[in-house]
Amino acid sequence: MKKLTFKELAIKILEEEKRPLTPMEIWDIAVKKEYDKQCDTRGKTPWNTIAALIYVDMRDNPASPFVKIDSKPRKFFLKTLVSDEELRKIEEEERGRIEGPKKLKYSEREIHPFLAYFAYTYMRTYTKTIYHEKSNKKKYSQWLHPDMVGVYFPIEEWKSEVVDFAKEIGSPSIVLHSFEIKRELGFHNLRESFFQAVSNSSWANEGYLASANIDEDDELLSELKRLSTAFGIGIIRLDINDPDSSEIILPARHRRELDWETINKLAYENPDFRVFLKRIKIDLSSKEIRKEKYDKIIEKEELIRRIKK
Repeated sequence: MKKLTFKELAIKILEEEKRPLTPMEIWDIAVKKEYDKQCDTRGKTPWNTIAALIYVDMRDNPASPFVKIDSKPRKFFLKTLVSDEELRKIEEEERGRIEGPKKLKYSEREIHPFLAYFAYTYMRTYTKTIYHEKSNKKKYSQWLHPDMVGVYFPIEEWKSEVVDFAKEIGSPSIVLHSFEIKRELGFHNLRESFFQAVSNSSWANEGYLASANIDEDDELLSELKRLSTAFGIGIIRLDINDPDSSEIILPARHRRELDWETINKLAYENPDFRVFLKRIKIDLSSKEIRKEKYDKIIEKEELIRRIKK
């Protein structure tokens, strides 16, 4: 079987699909069609290799077959498949498609129930919203307080004797989560949002950055992966149209040790966090989780109805 270069692969996919595609879309289609087996794919991010190759080819090769579509995320097409007039039309359509979702009608607080639903349904985690406005020092609260906190209990899975034994040896095996929530996540707010999540989650076993509208730009997703790998923050994509399609797109790195100094500071500053800690202690002692003491879990149909009002 003849080997394909990445350039030949990109051209082949674009010719067959006959539509503009991002480098990541080109690679995903290649995998589905099993063309990837004809390439030398030693790198972990072949879509980035494709993107770099296309950019260099367009810059250095006057006869480059590729044309860049003025869209976000950046897409590419073939000159042989599009006229100047068609190219302008495609670019207008792409700009219109991307600009639409930016007019978000919901607030950040309105997507908290979506995260509570996802955490409870798919992470077996009970959450509690932390209201920053209740804190003693409101000025710096955004860099200290997560938007939501969560706890995973072993109670529902372990035998009562195992729970008691774990408590006796000082290892109840609960997992504490910290969540920073943003309505949207793009290059315009990536750094601030990500490092807010880093700052606000230092106390927990796992920290997450969740958003209902993550830009699909390849460069942004690549940077998110790099930051997640470096700092251990997980990324959750919330789907407000179908809550069951929400997903953890990048997992958090689990830390065994808790930061007790920061936990103490959070408890001193915020009454919601103090209530959260007390609730965990009571539930562990009684070996019975009082679900109603945490954030209410709203049925997905009701979640969708509320957000579309």
